[in-house]
Formats: sequence, C-alpha cells, structure tokens
Amino acid sequence: MSERERAASIEVEGLVKQFKKGPRAVDGIDLHVEPGEIYGFLGPNGAGKSTTVLMLTTLLPPTAGSARVAGWDVAREGARVRESIGAALQEAALDPFLTAREHMRLQTALHGVPKSERVRLGDELIERVGLAEAADRKVKGYSGGMKRRLDLALSLVHGPRILFLDEPTTGLDPQSRASLWEEVERLAREDGVTVFLTTQYLEEADQLANRVGIIDRGQIVAEGTPAALKAQIGEPSLEAVPAEPEQRDAMAAVLAPFASDGDCVHHERGSVGVRLRGGDAALAEVVRALDAADVAVTSLQLHAPTLDDVFLAKTGRSLEGSGDGDGDGEDLDGDRPDGAAARPAGAPA
Repeated sequence: MSERERAASIEVEGLVKQFKKGPRAVDGIDLHVEPGEIYGFLGPNGAGKSTTVLMLTTLLPPTAGSARVAGWDVAREGARVRESIGAALQEAALDPFLTAREHMRLQTALHGVPKSERVRLGDELIERVGLAEAADRKVKGYSGGMKRRLDLALSLVHGPRILFLDEPTTGLDPQSRASLWEEVERLAREDGVTVFLTTQYLEEADQLANRVGIIDRGQIVAEGTPAALKAQIGEPSLEAVPAEPEQRDAMAAVLAPFASDGDCVHHERGSVGVRLRGGDAALAEVVRALDAADVAVTSLQLHAPTLDDVFLAKTGRSLEGSGDGDGDGEDLDGDRPDGAAARPAGAPA
C-alpha cells in the first residue's frame, strides 16, 4: 500500500475493549477499510459500534489489539490520528447560542485556517450541506436534521481524508436523511474521502455502503458487499401477521415445517417470520396449511433477502427491534486518554 493510500485507510487487528464491569464491548475484531470506501458498520444497540468508533478516533483507549487510522497508531500516535480525521458522533457538539456562521468561524480558527480563507471556506461548507438560508440563525432553533448537517460541515473544515459518522441519521425525518445520504455519497465519490459509517438502519447500509461489517455482542459476524451478503441467504423470507395476537404460537407451529432452517422469528411488530423453503412455489401450500389449522391471517408477505436476514442467519435474532440499550458499554469515566477531546473534529490535536 502506498503512503497516499495508507493515509486514507483503516487497519484493525484483534481490537478489544473491556470495561470495568460486564462482558467485552468489543471482542477481538479485525477490519480493513480501503481508501475512498464507504464502510457500513451495522448492528443493534449495545453491539459495540460506538465503542469501536471511540477507539478509532482516539477517544477511548483499546484494552488490547491494534488499530491504525490514516497510517497512525491510535494508541501511540493519537495526535496524528486526530489531525487526519473528521468525526460527527452521536451527539452533535454544537453551541445552541451560536449561529452556523459563528460555529464556522470558531472551527476554522481552531484548525489554523488563514484568516483570509475562513469566511470563504465556512460559507462554502454551509452551502454544501444546504444551510445557507439558516446560516445566521442560532442553532437552538435548528431541527435535528439541520444540526446533523452542520455537525457534518464542521467535521470537514480541515479537509480530512477519513470521516467517521456514528449513527448520523438517527431520529431524522426521511427528507433530512436522504439529504445527508447525498452529501456522504458525494464526499466519497468526488472528494475520495474514506467514510466509516455506523448505523442501525438497514436501508442506509444497503444504499450507501460499498462494504458492510455486521457486529453483534462485540464480534463481527459477517462482512462483505451488501449484494454478496444477501446472496448467501438465497431463499426469501415469509412474514405473516395473525388476525388474533394470541394465535402467534399456533401460526409459528404451522409455519415451522416450511422453514428452511426449522426456526420461526417472532417480530416485535406482532408478526411471525420464516426463511421459506421452496420460495414462491411453497406459498400456496402455506396458505392451505394455515387455513386447515384455523389460523386467520391479516397479512402474508414474501420478501427478497435483506441485511436483516443476514443478521438473522448469523445470530438467530432479527436486527430490527433487537437493541437492548442506548449505547455499547459501561460508564466511560476514567477510560478516555489524557488530552482527548469529546469530539476529534472540534479542535486541532
């Protein structure tokens, strides 16, 4: 790998994070992210996504293993890493009483941008993320989507070759989410920025990512292009909703013989799902079996394989609705390295 390529890559070997209490939040993962790639890091709440990002951005020291970001070791060369990356983490680090333009003036000054360039650069980035008309409004009046877009713009002030986005569209409306997707795609396509994107949204990873890594309980359970991962599943999934909620177990008993793996999944939304052996051809037989068992159905849908199906095949659980918390691990007090800021894009190293 050339020096230029290394400056835009992420290399991880055996990375571990063990908090003071509980199981390992990250349990010996290996990663290699190519220059200019959008890498989707997919998993439920508590899987280890955010903990991994905090280690790769030098905000949390690894317990074991190694990681090099932009060619620099995250444990020994943190200042160099922070010079090379941008990050928009789960909570946007914005001052509610400053305007977008004032945030830009502060950010460009902190990164040593020449005074003659600060206004031009700030206005250019604000325009790129679609906030020109709101540039002089205080951030406290911004919507969630506007705050996310401003946070993204601030992370780009110093022209990073690698950008970390930790669940950047959580809580956004569809229009705001689509707008942010477009900008992320443009950064990779036109500027050659390497993007490490964590998300719980299956469609986000499917649409944006060149490759996907699926993490569960601190371990990577699958990795590859979205198309290749879905192709491993092969058979479509059948999702059925009983007319009476108390008939879910009876429905599962009817559907189990048709499942290619013999298992049924009870979704939180009240449906029962199976990987349907025989695909479309078996659907009529399923309907007859449900009718014979007097199980009334309000909805019966056949779906092509999805990334959720990949997660289900690897873990036995559905990714949708499988989160069990709001974060990845334990209290981080005492675990941050000395001198690490709450947001690496917010100040020079």
